Amino acid sequence: MRLCIMRKLMERPANVNQLAKELNVNYRTVLHHLEILEKNGLIRSEGPRYGALYFVSDIVDANSDWFKNVLGKLNEASGDSR
Repeated sequence: MRLCIMRKLMERPANVNQLAKELNVNYRTVLHHLEILEKNGLIRSEGPRYGALYFVSDIVDANSDWFKNVLGKLNEASGDSR
C-alpha cells in the first residue's frame, strides 16, 4: 500500500480522500500509511489535517530517478502491476 501511495504522490500531490478513491481503499487505511510515510521522512503534508495535501519529501524529489527505479524493482518482486 505504501508503494502505491508513493507512486501516486510522485505523479502529483493529493489529499487522503483522493488517494483512497484512486487506490480503492478505506480512508483510515490511507491515513495510517501516510502517517508512517511522513514519520519516516518520505512525504510531507501542507494545510490543515483534514484536507491536507501530501507531497513527496524534498529528498525523494531530489532522487526521483533512483526512487522510481527502487519502486519498479519492489513492484516486480511483489508481483504488483499497479
